[in-house]
Amino acid sequence: MKSDTVTKGKQQAPHRSLFNALGLTKEEMERPLVGIVSSYNEIVPGHMNLDKIVNAVKQGVSMAGGTPIVFPAIAVCDGIAMGHIGMKYSLVTRDLIADSTEAMALAHQFDALVMVPNCDKNVPGLLMAAARINVPTVFVSGGPMLAGRVQGKKTSLSSMFEAVGANAAGNLSDEGLLEFENKTCPTCGSCSGMYTANSMNCLTEVLGMGLGGNGTIPAVYSERIRLAKQAGMKVMEMYERNIRPLDIMTEDAILNALTVDMALGCSTNSMLHLPAIAHEIGMDFEIDFANGISEKTPNLCHLAPAGPTYMEDLNEAGGVYAVMNELDKKGLLHTDCMTVTGKTVGENIKDAVNRDPEVIRPIDNPYSKTGGLAVLKGNLAPDGSVVKRSAVVEEMLVHEGPARVFDCEEDAIDAIKGGKIVAGDVVVIRYEGPKGGPGMREMLNPTSAIAGMGLGSSVALITDGRFSGASRGASIGHVSPEAAVGGPIALVEEGDIIKIDIPNLKLELAVSDEELSRRRENWQPREPKVTSGYLARYASMVTSGNRGAILEIPKN
Repeated sequence: MKSDTVTKGKQQAPHRSLFNALGLTKEEMERPLVGIVSSYNEIVPGHMNLDKIVNAVKQGVSMAGGTPIVFPAIAVCDGIAMGHIGMKYSLVTRDLIADSTEAMALAHQFDALVMVPNCDKNVPGLLMAAARINVPTVFVSGGPMLAGRVQGKKTSLSSMFEAVGANAAGNLSDEGLLEFENKTCPTCGSCSGMYTANSMNCLTEVLGMGLGGNGTIPAVYSERIRLAKQAGMKVMEMYERNIRPLDIMTEDAILNALTVDMALGCSTNSMLHLPAIAHEIGMDFEIDFANGISEKTPNLCHLAPAGPTYMEDLNEAGGVYAVMNELDKKGLLHTDCMTVTGKTVGENIKDAVNRDPEVIRPIDNPYSKTGGLAVLKGNLAPDGSVVKRSAVVEEMLVHEGPARVFDCEEDAIDAIKGGKIVAGDVVVIRYEGPKGGPGMREMLNPTSAIAGMGLGSSVALITDGRFSGASRGASIGHVSPEAAVGGPIALVEEGDIIKIDIPNLKLELAVSDEELSRRRENWQPREPKVTSGYLARYASMVTSGNRGAILEIPKN
């Protein structure tokens, strides 16, 4: 056992004395030590129930002959962090989570791990750590929130942000806004649409690192507690069989995740996290090959914010396995990949049933023949940009309009809410990328304000920052290279015509090469917005959005 390093032999007597101080018995020290990585805290609604999930995992591990030992991982609530300096600290936690979990697991020589995440950066951060540590590992999330209900209609967090925009436009009363506030988020859990947290929890199933139902069983269901116990037992089976994350998270598994991503219509943030996870397994992930997968993968689900269905509906319809079963009918998945169930993908999904063809469209009747995400390139984004195509209204798939340029999110929000943005405009928000932000803030406030003010079908938004999974409309993010390193988005001037052609994967600035060269000669790098603390270190090491904003040691 790996833990023999700290539990066996005379030289380890001091180590055992410290385990004695923890109250562990001789019998517990002789069993495999299983680290339970708990993301529980009292500030993130998706994490407030994780103490119950962790206790259930501990029971499962103990029942199967292991010794469970809990240690923590941090988490940020993107919703609470939205629209202020706190959002600079969201994406950056992904690497803190990966690094600190790696440090804890290897410092204490755990034999196996159960990861208990739920919200946005927690899941990819722990998947990155799992690949690095490479001991038998199973994931079990805290589960999604139930949808809210306002005036007889289901709602989610994106409805709440859009209600603020509607109120600012005079289309919703203060009383109506208060009703949304009180009813939109009715339970604990990750927010109820196909936002980043739920996207990544579903893709954890697809990668093979979570049991069936990991992404969709609601947080408040007792079935979630049973799943946690099963995860605790399953990790001991993985330990006995020596099945490890790098046996599961292969290149084919990453491609499966990207394929199901397209079918589900996941958050654009998956195009940051999948490359980062791929990097940890040694895979060179070029984001534009997502277009090749998208071209052959139909979009089968329109979950909020793209449509009127929610995670609870996907769960009732058969969950992720049912979506995968539909895709497998056209041979779109690598079904021989190993998973934490101890079975292959093909074995896991063969009996899955699509119980609701309105929630999960059959493979022969998709919402569209192409996937939910698209990578756009052109002289405005030479290294790529990302759009959630499935959440764009048809009239905005091709759009041309004048640039309205803002050098930070706050200025753009003031202009939108001040009525200064009109139909046809293309809002450009720059210097919000991984380095320029720093931290690549989500732009849910401006996209929601645009939608709430009735401009969602006539105004586009382009940024070197990123979008929440709750964003919808012609919202194009991850523009690379970013403005802070002199990318073309830094050269856009007020009134320049920008051409968006999502079907043909183009994002163009209608300015001549000669003019762009002239502007580049006059461009000067901005002084860093942050010069101390973790954000400054992060900005010095982070790469572009098209590479997943991974960290690299700067080259001299």
